Amino acid sequence: MLFEPSQLETFLAVAQTRSFTQAARTRGIGQPTVSQHVRKLETAAGRQLVHRDTHSVSLTPDGEAMIGFARSILRAHEQASAYFSSERPTGRVRLGMSDDLALTGLPQILYDFGRDHPLVELELTVDQSGTLHRRLENDRLDLFLGKRVDDDQRGTLLSRERLVWVGTPGTSLDPAKPVPLVVYPNPSISRTQMQKALERAARPWRNVCICRGVNGLIAAVSAGIGVSSIAKSLMPANLVALGPEHGLPELGSVDLVLMSNPRSEAKSSVKALAATVLASDLSRVPQSRGGR
Repeated sequence: MLFEPSQLETFLAVAQTRSFTQAARTRGIGQPTVSQHVRKLETAAGRQLVHRDTHSVSLTPDGEAMIGFARSILRAHEQASAYFSSERPTGRVRLGMSDDLALTGLPQILYDFGRDHPLVELELTVDQSGTLHRRLENDRLDLFLGKRVDDDQRGTLLSRERLVWVGTPGTSLDPAKPVPLVVYPNPSISRTQMQKALERAARPWRNVCICRGVNGLIAAVSAGIGVSSIAKSLMPANLVALGPEHGLPELGSVDLVLMSNPRSEAKSSVKALAATVLASDLSRVPQSRGGR
């Protein structure tokens, strides 16, 4: 059986967005082409991968299994293409990474990229998404991997995460007092979403702790100083999700995207790293390499 890379890329876009329309927008193709790619991939696999009705799109158990295979195939395809192409990727690529992505499989992905592309020099900047957006716009980054604001449609959508309030198991919020917030400095996407949600719910708040990084934020919340928000998949084991029972409103979701700098996106090093990230699973747990 033959799995075409273009069909696998379209399938991953459907799996990430749970929408044929959004997948078409992400891939820059028509919705009929998305349907055709999924249908041909299902024919090649001999299994139904996607269940679609008038209201929703979901993956079958075989579809869930295909996600890992698709990423592995695309990663191998990109590595083989880079190796046998006339020009192996060289030069510097400036990547901006949202601080909380250190909790995902991204460090392992970057390690693998460096091993497979020894001629590429990776310059990594770890900061808040809002700050990295500005660096990208000012031509100080080639690629940005992190969160985007609600009304921003730029970039390739990697996943849509639900934001949740987090606190300690013993957290109790007095409805007569402002909500104590642990926040990042501005510009901060999660900070803005927390404050807007509290404004809509007519709940006052006060910033009790400002943290530069995700480790400081988790430490402050764990110490009971205040509450904060984080993507549900990144919630540490020692914290719990808070909600209506604590008088807290829904926060909505946040998009994790990959954005490129149009002034440098054609460079071989930038294209190679972008292809690797798009074909990878950020949720996979990094394997221990000993001594790290």
